[in-house]
Amino acid sequence: MRIAHLADQHLGFRQYHRQTPAGINQREHDVASAFRLAVDAVIAARPDAVLLAGDLFHAVRPSNAAIIFAFRQLQRLREALPEAPVLLIAGNHDTPRSSESGSILRLYEELGVDVAYAEARQFVYPALDLRVLAVPHAAIRAPERPALRPDGPERHRVLLLHGEVEGVYPPEISGAAWGGAMLARDEVRADDWSYVALGHYHVQHQVEPRMWYAGALDYVSPNPWGELRDEQRKGVHGKGWLLVDLAAGTVAPQPVPPARRVIDLPPLYGDGAAAGDLDRLIRERLDSIPGGYADQVVRQLVFNVPREVARGLDHAAIRAAKAAALHYHLDLRRPDAGRGTGIDAGGRRLPLPEVLRDFLSRRPLPAELDREAFVRAGSQLLETVIREEEA
Repeated sequence: MRIAHLADQHLGFRQYHRQTPAGINQREHDVASAFRLAVDAVIAARPDAVLLAGDLFHAVRPSNAAIIFAFRQLQRLREALPEAPVLLIAGNHDTPRSSESGSILRLYEELGVDVAYAEARQFVYPALDLRVLAVPHAAIRAPERPALRPDGPERHRVLLLHGEVEGVYPPEISGAAWGGAMLARDEVRADDWSYVALGHYHVQHQVEPRMWYAGALDYVSPNPWGELRDEQRKGVHGKGWLLVDLAAGTVAPQPVPPARRVIDLPPLYGDGAAAGDLDRLIRERLDSIPGGYADQVVRQLVFNVPREVARGLDHAAIRAAKAAALHYHLDLRRPDAGRGTGIDAGGRRLPLPEVLRDFLSRRPLPAELDREAFVRAGSQLLETVIREEEA
């Protein structure tokens, strides 16, 4: 018994200003191509069921082109896999704010796709001995959440939902801040289910055995650099979907070839460097990209660049790099006088972590709080912020 688990297609996503010869935003075209490739691969794998875990679209009211494209891809799935149920839930991006507004996802019921867009629904497939509890974003955000517990005698019981499981996102990022719904760990117990298929977190990730985020098929978040760093921390290489064998208990990631790379170059530091020196370092970094940077998405952070040095850079060369890449973001950051330091009684300049530890060690606390744990937690949070700024 195998299922294909996909999530967060975000069809209709647009970014940057480059267009295809047909006049379509290039990133919108990339995202559509990723979904088409994923559908190709799902059809080739011939799973027993296909689950789409929310955010099929990037907007509640997608363009006609995105609606038609999704219709054609889902139609391909239904025609190529006529015996395999296809189940789709609404994520936060494709859930209307008003309960009185209709959901575009209902259109796909005409293809024979099972859809949960407002309330949690149970879908039973006797031929597969399979029951799926499908929980869309709106059901999680409702005043009374549905009980996320299995029901029925079926051998295979799957939970399909779209939300942020507590503790999954890195400390500096919250999916809830982007409209997601938080789920406590004790609400979603993997041991109760044959499998838990999650959507909303764009990095492919195993939360617990038999509980996975499929991740997005492309970089469709407002901050692709943070998403890229999160993937690097978790040892994830690129985007894709999951092929799950419920009987064997195995989950096999299925990569989707990217239309283009998202590249975050190692940071540069402009301390004491003249404009010509920085021009050379920037050019060397660009030229060091394997395969080049033409048509790619690239960022270069440069710290401690005074205003007068930034003005003296070779801006014609920078414009040429921006024209060659799909997107080249040269992020110049000026020195911050006094940033990260304090002064002790002897006039010695102290690093910010030392200043924070000293402050927290003296701050009045309730008697029940462990001061050592309090200081340690604050120091760890600061270290996380510093690492992210320097990355």
